[in-house]
Amino acid sequence: MHTDNFDELLLGTEKPSRYIGMEVNASLKDKAEVRFLLAFPDTYEIGMSHLGMQILYSILNEIPYVAAERCFAPWPDREKQLREMKIPLTSLESQTSLADFDIAGFSLQYELSYTNLLNMLDLAGIPLARKDRREGHPLIIAGGPCCFNPAPLVDFIDAFVIGEGEEIIGEITATIREGKKKSFSRNDLINELAKIPGIYVPAIHVKNEIIEKRTVSDLNLWRHPLKPVVPLMQAIHDRITLEIARGCTRGCRFCQAGMIWRPYRERNTSLLMEMAEEMLKATGHEEISLLSLSSGDYSCIEPLVKNLMNRYHSQRIALALPSLRVESLNTTLMEEIKRTRKTSFTLAPEAGTDKMRMNINKGNTSEDLLSTVDKVFAAGWKSIKLYFMLGLPYETKEDWEGIVNLGYEALRAAKNRGQVTISLSTFIPKPHTPFQWQRQISLEETYERQDFIRKRIKNHKLSVKWHDARMSFLEGIFSRGDESLGELLEAAFHKGCRFDGWSDVLRFDLWQEAIAESGIKLENFLRERNTDEIFPWDNIDCGVNREFLLEEKQKSRDLVTTEDCRFSECQNCGVCDFSTTRNIFAQKDEFKTAMSATPASNNLIANDVKYRFTFNKLERARLLSHLELSSALLRALRRSSLVLAYSAGFHPHPKISFATATSVGMESRQEYMDITAQEYLSDLDLIRNEINCALPAGIKILEIKKISDGEKAIAQILRGFEYELILPTNIESSRLKIIAENIKNFLAASEFNIQKLSKGKTIIKDIRPFVHNLTLESASKTIKFVVSYVQEGSARPADIITYVLGFDSAKACRIKVVKTKTLLA
Repeated sequence: MHTDNFDELLLGTEKPSRYIGMEVNASLKDKAEVRFLLAFPDTYEIGMSHLGMQILYSILNEIPYVAAERCFAPWPDREKQLREMKIPLTSLESQTSLADFDIAGFSLQYELSYTNLLNMLDLAGIPLARKDRREGHPLIIAGGPCCFNPAPLVDFIDAFVIGEGEEIIGEITATIREGKKKSFSRNDLINELAKIPGIYVPAIHVKNEIIEKRTVSDLNLWRHPLKPVVPLMQAIHDRITLEIARGCTRGCRFCQAGMIWRPYRERNTSLLMEMAEEMLKATGHEEISLLSLSSGDYSCIEPLVKNLMNRYHSQRIALALPSLRVESLNTTLMEEIKRTRKTSFTLAPEAGTDKMRMNINKGNTSEDLLSTVDKVFAAGWKSIKLYFMLGLPYETKEDWEGIVNLGYEALRAAKNRGQVTISLSTFIPKPHTPFQWQRQISLEETYERQDFIRKRIKNHKLSVKWHDARMSFLEGIFSRGDESLGELLEAAFHKGCRFDGWSDVLRFDLWQEAIAESGIKLENFLRERNTDEIFPWDNIDCGVNREFLLEEKQKSRDLVTTEDCRFSECQNCGVCDFSTTRNIFAQKDEFKTAMSATPASNNLIANDVKYRFTFNKLERARLLSHLELSSALLRALRRSSLVLAYSAGFHPHPKISFATATSVGMESRQEYMDITAQEYLSDLDLIRNEINCALPAGIKILEIKKISDGEKAIAQILRGFEYELILPTNIESSRLKIIAENIKNFLAASEFNIQKLSKGKTIIKDIRPFVHNLTLESASKTIKFVVSYVQEGSARPADIITYVLGFDSAKACRIKVVKTKTLLA
């Protein structure tokens, strides 16, 4: 598609930056023997927050003969465009159709993304059913936690990757490469994939053939990603993610991740310090997230946190530990974390009573929780969120009351220092857990429990939120379902189901229609199972043996807890072979090698000065919002040698101000921003080049100059703008005559009132005093004008396009708006 047409369409979407690519650290290769598409069946901002995609993207693009690109599920407004214009779904990097890749790998993190998977295939013109695909169609593979029950998707996926992807992804691409050299057919390639350990191919493997998961034995051998792709729009997790450990042996009986990702493996602290340094240099992010299933369990967590904060505190880099057990959070950790910004604080007691926490083997008490809540508020946090599950095995009304009581006790522990939020989700008995034999409560039972708790929360400082029960219902069906659900899934997709994990998009009514028409009895998937039943996922071996799971199921009923094998004897779960597969801990004495202080630059001294930057925003960068533009500039500044000055307080911000905000879709050849920073004593062109190398395509710093303290702020000397409106090249001459007449009438008018909605109110505004030198150049099909920016107000290019030139909103997006100059006093 022509670039201009592509951009015009994106201007009609809610968030154009989801689709434009061109991010810092993205990879675009001209030639490759294997073209691999990493597909994420959710929005860009969700997918770009997922570490697994960043890891695989990094690994694949380091292989010389592989080109990896990315694609995300289009939001409904974008899907509508693609279908109406008959445009295929494409990758971000090269706008290549999904159908033109050798292989498309879908990351399945959540069962409610399955309709998006089918939608992405359909938008690319790829047959949904694997049996209908022919030569030339890409191989469709899938990986992620959902693949531990592949049954509902066997009609659609050619091959499932079971387990961790770092090693197997290279084996897959090598197999495709060799197959292409030998001119293998599509079926031949699928046969070759079936030979790779850890891959399940429904067309090849019989149902009772066991597929063992793949496990990376030592995370220290994998330093990915050191240059993560930096999202242009604000992602859900806008930070660098350091995976400090993988796996968990705490043994929470509801937790699928804690079972399927065993054994427990830690990265060495020196490696983590090196990775943090390289990732921050490559991204300009302001926050480090220490990722693991329980980050407080990392054996060197306190010295690691201290080392990171000692090194990056002066750079205003915050630290987040997003997954903390109640009992692992101590005062030392909190004091270190709060040195920069108080990041969000969430704790997961999971159940309201100590009895129920013994049932699920959570291993902490109400006393532990309340003590931690007190420490959190004492350290200065203003809010805390507590996660609970409804519908756990053997749950009684006493346990519902326990959630309410624990919420109030937490509020008392807060001592009027902040807000407490109770967050409720419905328990889903996931495959490969001790609770896989248990039933999932019905929608009606979920609503009853939610209502019970909601009615008993009557304090404005204690609030309650809950996960949509309908989503939990669907998730339970597909996480516990069999091959028969493929027909239901496809029917729901054809009815229009998309983004089923988004409450504002979920069409549960369409799901109900599809369910009724399918004749499938869904209660069969949510019911309690006998211990001798065969599960749809029994052909997948996650490493944990059935005997261990059954033993844990019985312990749950008997309220017997199981100790963590990291701190006691082996519990015989079956995962470890104690040679290549075993628990691995960080080396205790190697932290001395980690860096502890930021090296000073010879070019910097301590006094702060002000600089005025002139920059532009051209080409596809015009599709960025002002927030996205300012974030990209800030990250580039942080990567440069310039040391920014920050405001004081709990949430320090860099001292940056802009002349004005440019709207989405507008190009600008001249923008200004003022920043305060430590004085840079070398040539400012060096800084300018550093910053430009760290900016996305289309954004460029043109000039940096030092300004005096007495000089007025940029917003105070702003006087106006010069614009060009570039009309479509195929505009009719008759339309040009109408535009010329409209301009003539506008210039002759003493006033020109327009009617607009502002903050829900209709206002009438005279824009004539603000618009000057409005002219049409018919030959170049360009309109030029000047807009003044004064205390009384201003006018926007959109006002000229709509009210003066007479274009409706559908045609207005075909007009290219260019700010050619920013006028200063």
